[in-house]
Amino acid sequence: MTRDLRTARFGAILTFVLAGLMVGTMTVRIPALTDKLGLSAGAVGGVLLAWGLGALVTMQAMRGVMNRAGSRAVLRVGGPMTALSLFGLAFAPNLPLLIAAAAVFGMAFGIVDVAMNAQGATVEKAYGRPLMNGMHAGWCVGAISAGVFGSLSIAVGLSMTANLVLIALVSLPVMFFVGRAYLPDSPAAADESAARPPKRLPPVVYLFGAIMFFAFMVEGTVADWNGLFMRDSLGAPEALAALGYPIFETGMLLARLTGDRLRARFGVKGLMTVSGLATAAFFAIVLTAATPIMALAAMFFVGLGVATIAPVTMSMAGTATDTPGPAIAQAAAMGYAGLLLGPVVIGFLSDLSSLRTALGLAVVLGLLIALAARFLPGPRTLAPARMPDRGEERELARAS
Repeated sequence: MTRDLRTARFGAILTFVLAGLMVGTMTVRIPALTDKLGLSAGAVGGVLLAWGLGALVTMQAMRGVMNRAGSRAVLRVGGPMTALSLFGLAFAPNLPLLIAAAAVFGMAFGIVDVAMNAQGATVEKAYGRPLMNGMHAGWCVGAISAGVFGSLSIAVGLSMTANLVLIALVSLPVMFFVGRAYLPDSPAAADESAARPPKRLPPVVYLFGAIMFFAFMVEGTVADWNGLFMRDSLGAPEALAALGYPIFETGMLLARLTGDRLRARFGVKGLMTVSGLATAAFFAIVLTAATPIMALAAMFFVGLGVATIAPVTMSMAGTATDTPGPAIAQAAAMGYAGLLLGPVVIGFLSDLSSLRTALGLAVVLGLLIALAARFLPGPRTLAPARMPDRGEERELARAS
C-alpha cells in the first residue's frame, strides 16, 4: 500500500472529523444562541430549517457539479467555505441575518457532505476493501468533541460567539492543508463524463437513497425528541434526559469502528437487514422501558443498530456508477430529506396522539430498512487491492 493512499485515507477521515466538529458546535450552542438574540422555540426551528434546506438544495444541485469537477476540487473549495460560514453564525446580530447565515452554512456543508463521501468512495476503491464506516466514525469523533468542548466552554463562561470563532479559526487552515491529501477521481471516469452528458442514474441508487432516508429519520428523531420523551414521559431529571443523545452517538461511534469488518464478513444485505431489525427492536425497548436508566441503555443499542446504514449506503451508491459523485449526491439528498422531515412528522403525530405513540414511527422505520435491504442486489465486493503502476504513482504524486 503506497504512502499516498495512506495519506489520502487520513485526509478523508480528518475531513469527516472537521465536518462533525463544525456542525456539532453549531448544534451544541443553540441554547446560547436563543439567549443571545432572545429567540423563541419557533424562531430556532426556523433557523434549523434554513440550515437544513440550504444543505438539501446544494446536495441536490451537486449531481452536475460533481460530475464535471470531481470530489477533490469541490472539497478544496467547500471545506474552507464551511469554516468561513461559521463566522456568519457567530456574529449575526438579529434573526433575519441569522437565518441567512444558517442557510449559507447549510449550503456550504451540503457541498462538503457530498464531496467528502465521494472522496471516501474514491479512497475505498483505491484500497480495494470497505473503509466508509471508519470514515463516518470520524464524524462521530468530531461531533462528540464539539459536545465536550462546548460543555467546557459553557463551564468557563466562554460565549457562543467566541466558541464558534475558535472552531472556525482551527478548522479553516486545517481544511486548506488537508486538501493536498485528496485523491483525484478516476481519470477514466472523468474523461468519460466530460465527453458526454451524465446518464440516468440506475434505480438501485434511489433504493439506497430510500434506505438512507429511513435511517436519517431515525437519527433526527433521536436528536430532537429523545430528551423530551425521557423527561416528560419517563420522568427523568433534565440532566439525565440530556444524556440520551451522547449515549446514542457513542453507540454509533463503536459500531462504525467495527462496521467495515462486519460488512466484509456478512455482506451488505446481511448487515443492513440486521441493522434495521436491531434499530426497531431496541427502539421498542426505549418506548416500553419502565425506568429512564433502562431507556438510556437501550438507546446505546439503537445507536449501534442504525450507525452503519448511512455509511454503507453512501459507499454502495458510489460503486453503482463509474462516477460516484452524482450517485452519492442523489442518495445524500434523499437521506437528508429524512433528517429534515423526521422531527416534523413526529411533532405532527404527537399532537394527534402522544409523544410515545408518535415515536413508534422509529420502530416502523427500522422494519422498513430491513425490508428494503431484501431488495438490494446480491453480494458485491470491491475490486481486490493492487499496487498502482508507475503512471498511477506519478498521478498520485501530483495530486498530493
